[in-house]
Amino acid sequence: MGLLLAAQRRGLSVRAFKKGPDYIDAAWLAWASRGAVHNLDTYLMGHKAVVASFTSHAVPGGLNLIEGNRGLYDGVDAAGTHSTAVLSKALGAPVVLVLDATKVTRTAAAMVLGCQRLDPDVNVAGVILNRVSGPRHERVLREAIEISCGIPVLGAIPRIPEASLLPERHLGLVLPDEHPGTEPLRRTLEVLLEGRLAFERLWELSCLGPDLYPTVKSEPDLNEGKGLRIGHIRDSAFTFYYPENLEMLKSAGATLVPISALSAASLPDDLDALYIGGGFPETHGKALSANKPFLAALWRAVDGGLPVYAECGGLMLLSRAIVWKTLKFRMAGILPFEVEVCPKPQGHGYTELVVDTPNPFFPEGTTLKGHEFHYSRILPGSDQPNTACAVRRGVGCCHDRDGVIVGNSWASYTHLHALATPEWTQGLLNAARRFAKQKAETRRQNVQRTPAF
Repeated sequence: MGLLLAAQRRGLSVRAFKKGPDYIDAAWLAWASRGAVHNLDTYLMGHKAVVASFTSHAVPGGLNLIEGNRGLYDGVDAAGTHSTAVLSKALGAPVVLVLDATKVTRTAAAMVLGCQRLDPDVNVAGVILNRVSGPRHERVLREAIEISCGIPVLGAIPRIPEASLLPERHLGLVLPDEHPGTEPLRRTLEVLLEGRLAFERLWELSCLGPDLYPTVKSEPDLNEGKGLRIGHIRDSAFTFYYPENLEMLKSAGATLVPISALSAASLPDDLDALYIGGGFPETHGKALSANKPFLAALWRAVDGGLPVYAECGGLMLLSRAIVWKTLKFRMAGILPFEVEVCPKPQGHGYTELVVDTPNPFFPEGTTLKGHEFHYSRILPGSDQPNTACAVRRGVGCCHDRDGVIVGNSWASYTHLHALATPEWTQGLLNAARRFAKQKAETRRQNVQRTPAF
């Protein structure tokens, strides 16, 4: 974030990306860069789609910064498949390691040297030292790394109490929308990093990558969504949306209608479908439960056949209640169970589902690759709900199943990415179009039945 802020202060255009399926880090990068942040995930999207996404969203002549995830070589297996290193090679991007220097000196050089030599095709171009205890510690680290590894140390960040900058909770960092003071944070980051990052040298490194040219992306026909109105719940309780998911719906011609579950008294009457992403409904449980008119309107809409696609936090909103820290918050009551938020994750990692039951969104036999990260679970002892998918990888919602189906609604713990799963966009548009035709036919029949005087 500090690097993005520093680039903008120098008049450079910036664009940020996040490696992997993360929403929270992406939200903070979006705050720092003042723009949408797109996820780059070779497991979900494949190499070609990752390169296409990067080249179509990168800013020419500016700083395009990709935040990695986990360690450089950590992937889905012992070979490091789909790691940050793999992504760097796919894009030809130079790597700057951020190294935790807590209580180490020359051992830090050994760690850097290991990253250089494990895969010589990865361009490890520099190091930023983190949690440095003082000037002497920094001097010894610099000498050890630059002499042994032959690459520059491009910054040294002192040890600071992280919670004073970015407070955390059960899923990770508190989001920008809920942070107590983002403007003071911006000033703090600028002061903290001023003089501690070799920005000009970092900028020179960023220019070493190869020229990449935009490739044609596969998008829905513009006419497929024309005239359709798709709502999406967007407020501080529900923020987990991949930009591409909304962009693909818009590119198909659909009109997106943002709705707040915290403040709206009802749903718009002209919706053809509703999309509910993830987030933190448990931390907003009191406010959501108190908005009874909205919850009742949501129940009526599903009862009336409105297609609703809900992921993770959306599943929780559709449930009967959320139980968290001994408190119970009543929700929409559409799904036949309550959920409880546990102290530890109940599902975390990539998922693979196979659709094996008729449902409003996906043909039977479709394979869905996504990810899950949830502390909640369906309360033990609940009746087995109707589900659409078998879980090949991951946890799902219950008994190796995911995709709870009630009417035209789908609720799952798996998050899907539109570039990784084109069937998602098509399925939501198809469901919306069917419902729009059904509404039009109902209106036509009502007009025919209306007596004339």
